[in-house]
Amino acid sequence: MLHMKKIGFLSFGHWSASPHSGTRSARDALLQSIDLAVAAEELGADGAYFRVHHFARQLASPFPLLAAIGARTSRIEIGTAVIDMRYENPMYMVEDAGAADLIAGGRLQLGISRGSPEQVIDGWRYFGYRPPEGKSDADMARASTEVFLELLRGKGFAEPNPQPMFPNPPGLLRIEPHSEGLRERIWWGAATNATAEWAAKLGMNLQSSTLKFDEGGKPFHIQQAEQIRLYRAAWKAAGHQRQPRVSVSRSIFALVDDRDRAYFGRDGDSRDQIGFIEANTRAIFGRSYAAEPHVLIEELAKDEAIAEADTLLLTVPNQLGVDYNAHVIEAILKEVAPGLGWR
Repeated sequence: MLHMKKIGFLSFGHWSASPHSGTRSARDALLQSIDLAVAAEELGADGAYFRVHHFARQLASPFPLLAAIGARTSRIEIGTAVIDMRYENPMYMVEDAGAADLIAGGRLQLGISRGSPEQVIDGWRYFGYRPPEGKSDADMARASTEVFLELLRGKGFAEPNPQPMFPNPPGLLRIEPHSEGLRERIWWGAATNATAEWAAKLGMNLQSSTLKFDEGGKPFHIQQAEQIRLYRAAWKAAGHQRQPRVSVSRSIFALVDDRDRAYFGRDGDSRDQIGFIEANTRAIFGRSYAAEPHVLIEELAKDEAIAEADTLLLTVPNQLGVDYNAHVIEAILKEVAPGLGWR
């Protein structure tokens, strides 16, 4: 039996004007995301997570959405997977994140990373960011991350005006609003073993996606489990006081009615795939799972990375609508999770 797990959903927030889409506009994507988070909380799910993609017909600026969900819910974790740090001003991000976390009562779980291939070439340039001379965009993202993490500690650093408009507290000033504890709820989306170990040293939790750089040619779930074990070893070596958290994301569909079979019945023989997400970077993409619940239980019990993680994020087909996606989540929670000891 595997360990009890937190189970959440992960939405890319696609929208399309296609007549086959239940999500026709950006407004639809945002409002349906809120409604799905509310429904998932009512079903007993543990997390509502969202992708962040710029220049795309998908969810982008996360903090208005996270704050809105925080105001409509009371228990569920609210997070991202992931925010591309090549696009972020870490100081302004600390303000946004602090405000959203306070609205949510300390439930934010922010996944951040160096970003992934996107709709435009070097999109961060249009946002006004450029790597320093001799540095890459990945270096720029990691440098912004280190600033962000330091600012989240809430230490004063800014020289106060000696004649302020409003009275100041003593000493140097910090960014406000400050949300205590948010620093411990930052996750790094790692595509390699080395960046997972780097995240551990900095005291970030680990998000491992449905793809990673191919480092050794083994099946995806085995490579991912090895990454998680290396991360935990690096965390222990760094001497952090708290226990880290690790999430993996998967496409998992329990075939319990005719709609499920129509949408996903052909996905049952899914396999890992190899591709190139950058010109010279070979990546391995994890398989999808789609089967009757008793078959899913057997298959998922063999997934080493899920066994290693404490949190499982279910990627949802958001354009099929809130009601259907709530059904997808409910089927996993009720028909599959108990059989694996996750509930």
